Amino acid sequence: MSLSRLLHTRLLLLLLAAALVAAAPPAAAFGFDDVDRMAKELASRPQPKPAFVLPKALKDLTYDQTRDIRFNPDRALWRADKLPYEIQFFHLGGYFDQPVRFHEIVGASVREVTFDPASFNYGANKLDPAQLQKLGFAGFRIHYPLNTPRYKDELAVFLGASYFRVLGKGQRYGASARGLALDTGERGGEEFPRFEQFWIEKPTRNATQLVLYALLDSRRVTGAYRFVLKPGDETVVEVQSRLYFREAVGKVGIAPVTSMFMYGENQPGSGDGFRPEVHDSDGLSIASASGEWIWRPLVNPKRLLTTSFALPGTRGFGLMQRDRAFMSYEDLEARYDLRPSLWVEPTSSWGPGRVELVQIPTPDETNDNIVAYWVPAEAPKAGASLAYSYRLSALKNSERRPSTAWVAQSRRGRGFEALPDDVVKFNIDFEGPALARLPPGTEVEADLALTNGVRQLVVVHPNEVRGGWRLVVQAKRTDKEKPMELRAHLRRGNQALSETWSYIVPTP
Repeated sequence: MSLSRLLHTRLLLLLLAAALVAAAPPAAAFGFDDVDRMAKELASRPQPKPAFVLPKALKDLTYDQTRDIRFNPDRALWRADKLPYEIQFFHLGGYFDQPVRFHEIVGASVREVTFDPASFNYGANKLDPAQLQKLGFAGFRIHYPLNTPRYKDELAVFLGASYFRVLGKGQRYGASARGLALDTGERGGEEFPRFEQFWIEKPTRNATQLVLYALLDSRRVTGAYRFVLKPGDETVVEVQSRLYFREAVGKVGIAPVTSMFMYGENQPGSGDGFRPEVHDSDGLSIASASGEWIWRPLVNPKRLLTTSFALPGTRGFGLMQRDRAFMSYEDLEARYDLRPSLWVEPTSSWGPGRVELVQIPTPDETNDNIVAYWVPAEAPKAGASLAYSYRLSALKNSERRPSTAWVAQSRRGRGFEALPDDVVKFNIDFEGPALARLPPGTEVEADLALTNGVRQLVVVHPNEVRGGWRLVVQAKRTDKEKPMELRAHLRRGNQALSETWSYIVPTP
């Protein structure tokens, strides 16, 4: 080969190598494997005692005083870059007494975003910003032009323990999610793991999703998390997690969702309030791996009520707000008709277990008193690790429900006749394609199963106003000191036409 041809070949090879380098994705500065290594190493030693002590002036702030401390939007992360996403931060104070570290990932570098009191407006609070230089943040919120391109709405919030909230288009904050739940509703008390650090990838100008990582820690467990936030009519959060257990845990709750139920059509409110219903969610929906769908209307019990559904596996579960009629709430401020339904859909194999529902008494609407989560069949032991992936969707205009028929409303209460205290009566409306397709004159029946109860009345008839069919059930409690459970679905011959309505009547 001639010298000129050899040089020409080398030049082509160099140009090809340069093109390959240019086409390769930029080196990642931080990823899930990195936070996973941190969680695993953290689990190998006891949880350190918090070294941070919140200044008394901040600790003594009331709820309203803490809310009066506001982040300056002009100091939002990425605002100057004119990116589709922006990050604003929450100030420590009151209940939020431990700082969260926050990092930005840019290409091949990672930098920590440090607290600056000049980024906050302290309102009427008499605080000296000079004494707050090294505080840290309580949490953060993500802004995005969700409803209009002219304004960046609040899209998601990560604040307090492992809690986070997300919104889809046209929604108002209601139900929330958590990274993990430990011993919820147990007599020994609940342990609240906490997201201690976050890392967020800086988005591009045309980004349609936002990627962030989180490190979770508590006395008995550590965890690595990856969140991919995809805003839209249905805002979706893709969650990947890996957990490491320092100690055995009796009950670990995977993908917890939390909400509020004060009263509704199945449990009318007392007093002279003008609102017919007050709740962020009205029921627990479950899609079993067996193909069965279950609907459990929520209640506000007089004492702690924990129930569960053992399943071979789950295709999904969630706390849903099915009633979208404004006239059901009549609240122009709270707009309960716009609260999101939260649906959890596994994207990895979860195996057998149970969906557990914890319902806690609440005197008002300021307390989240409903929690639902997945409990694996085998409780984790010390030294164990678990991995779970799932998709969390915030829904409003499109719900997850069976293709046959579903419960549209569950009304509890007597008609013109008086009923003894140990007798309950329900009017349950079912709607859906399987019922709409039935020819006129079709005979529809109901299967009803009772625990601690005796049936007195079971009637099924068409609902000529709403469409669909109405099931009327009246039952008498057998043991007044125990809850009564009812399960019912509609059928035509041997063909199931609806999901299973499952109801718990708590003890008086």
